[in-house]
Amino acid sequence: MHIIATAGHVDHGKSTLVRALTGTDPDRLREEKERGLTIDLGFAFTELPSGRQISFIDVPGHIRFLKNMLAGVGSVDACLFVVATPEGWKPQSEEHLRILELLGITHGIIVLTQTGLADEETIEIAKMDVEERTVGTFLEAAPIICVDSISRNGLDSLLLAIDNMTETAPSAPDVKRPRLWIDRAFAAVGAGSIVTGTLTGGKLRVDDELTLSPGNLKARIRGIQTQGQKRTKIGPGHRVALNLAGVDHHHLSRGVALINDEKWHRTNRIDAELTVLKHLGHDISRRGAYAIYIGSGEWAVKLRVLGPNELAPGMTGNVRIFLPSKLSLIPGDRFILREFGRDETVGGGTVLDVDPQLKASESVPDLSTDRVIGERQWVRADELERLTGEKHDPILGNWIALPETIEQLRLTVSELVDKAGATGLDIAQLDERQRLILPTLSEINVADGRARQAELANVLDNHPIISHLQNNVFSPELPDEFHRDELRQLVQKGLVIQSEGIFFSASAIDLAATLLAKLFSSKPQGVTVAEIRDALGTTRKFALPLCAHFDRTGITRRRDDLRLPGPRLPNF
Repeated sequence: MHIIATAGHVDHGKSTLVRALTGTDPDRLREEKERGLTIDLGFAFTELPSGRQISFIDVPGHIRFLKNMLAGVGSVDACLFVVATPEGWKPQSEEHLRILELLGITHGIIVLTQTGLADEETIEIAKMDVEERTVGTFLEAAPIICVDSISRNGLDSLLLAIDNMTETAPSAPDVKRPRLWIDRAFAAVGAGSIVTGTLTGGKLRVDDELTLSPGNLKARIRGIQTQGQKRTKIGPGHRVALNLAGVDHHHLSRGVALINDEKWHRTNRIDAELTVLKHLGHDISRRGAYAIYIGSGEWAVKLRVLGPNELAPGMTGNVRIFLPSKLSLIPGDRFILREFGRDETVGGGTVLDVDPQLKASESVPDLSTDRVIGERQWVRADELERLTGEKHDPILGNWIALPETIEQLRLTVSELVDKAGATGLDIAQLDERQRLILPTLSEINVADGRARQAELANVLDNHPIISHLQNNVFSPELPDEFHRDELRQLVQKGLVIQSEGIFFSASAIDLAATLLAKLFSSKPQGVTVAEIRDALGTTRKFALPLCAHFDRTGITRRRDDLRLPGPRLPNF
C-alpha cells in the first residue's frame, strides 16, 4: 500500500482529479460541496493496473487552510503535484512544493489539469513553465502528465505513471513500533469513537491497547477498517479507521497520536536540523512566534538556534525546539516551521534528538546512535530503542555503552578491588554495572561475596588468625589487633567457627569431636560439661561454647546436665 497526496494551488482541480481516478468524492463536508473548495483533508483509494492498491490524501490548496494541508502530507510516500493548465504556476504551487521538499518527499508526478480548457500552445507553455520551476527539486525529472478530469482524457496514462512510480517509491517499514497520528475523529451512532489516520511503524490488531499522546488516556481497538473493509489486523502504510473503546471522542482530535506507550519516548524538547527557505526575507532567531507542524498536529513552540544566533535564508543549521506538550517523537521525524506573526512558512527539517542531554550552548546533535550513548555514558537497551528507534543488543546486562566507557569501568573496579587488598571487596558495595563487569575481569576472583585479586584469592587459607587459633586450640583468646572484618570472612568461608561469641579454628572443632567420641566410648551413658572440659584440657569459658556448637550440629544431644552421643558423632 502506498499513500499519495495531491498538492497544488487552490482551484487547480485536485479534488476533481481524485474523484475521476477513484470514483470517490474527497470533498466530504457540505460546506466544501457548496463552495466548491476543499477546506479539509479528503481521502479516497483505488486499484492500479498492476493490482497494487493506493490511497489518496486530497489536501486543501488555499492559504487559509494550510495547516489542514500540513496535517495530511506528513506521512505520505509520494505526491501528485497538480497545476491547472490555463492558470499555470501560482503562489501556493510554490509553497506546496517547498513544503513537500522539507518533508523529505522524493517521488512525484506533475499533473497538468484542465487541459480541455486550453489549446496546444498553452499546454506547451505550461509544461515549459513547470519544468523551469522544478529544476533542482525532487520533481525535476518527474513525468508530466496532461489530463482533463471531466472528459477523462489522459487518466489512463496517469494511472500507468502512478503504477510505475509505486514500484520505486518508499513504503512504510514495519519496525514493530506502531504510531497513528489522528487526522479525523468523530462519534458514530451505535459504534462510539472513530478515528482515522495513516498507520506507520508497525502493526495494529483488534483488542490492542493504545495510549493517547499527548496525555495518558488508554483506548482499546474495537474494530479496524481500511478501504471500506473490516480487518482484524493491519500493517503500516495503510489509511486506517479505528473504532476505539474506553475513550470518549471528545478526547480524540487531530494531532493526537495513538501509540504503544512502552515503545515510545515522550518529549517536550527536541534538537533538530532546520533548513530555512531561500526566498524568506529575514533571518531566523529565537525571536518570533513559531508553530511546528509534525505528524498531523500543530503546536506553538519556542526556538533557540544552536551555534550562531541566527540562520539566514537558505541556511541549514541546528535548533532546539521547546514544545508545549510531551509528544511521542523519534529521530528522523520531519516537520514544518511557520511563523504566526508573518503568517509564513519559514522552513522545515528533521528531528535529531528527542531527549537532549547537553546545554544548548554545547549541543551538537546528529542522527548518530553513538552520540546518544556517549552523552549518557550508560543507557539501557530498551531506552536506547525508544530514544533512537534502533534496536541494539545489550553489552553488559541490559546496558549499552561505548567501548571506552566499558574499559574505564573495568579499570575502576579493578582499582577498587586492588585497594581492598587481601581482605577483598564486599561486592554489595558495588553498583549494578560494577557487579556485572566482575565476571569479565580474569585477574579478579569472586568468592563468598567478596572480590580479590586472583593472586590473593587463597590468602585467607593461611591467615594469621587461623594460625593463632590452631596454636591455642581449645583456649582461643583473640588479641585486639586482628581485624574483625577479616574474621567475619573466615567464618563465612568455614575456616573459623563461631559459637556463643567464641571463635575456634575448624580443625579445633574436628579434633574436639574426635576426642569427644573417644570419651563416649568409655561413658556411653553420657558425660557432663566438666568431663568434656577436662578431656579437652580447657576451661568452662571455652567448654560451654563448644558444647553448644555440638548440640546445634547433632554431634551431641543434651539431656539435663548430660551430653549423649548424637547422630553426627564421628566414629572412634
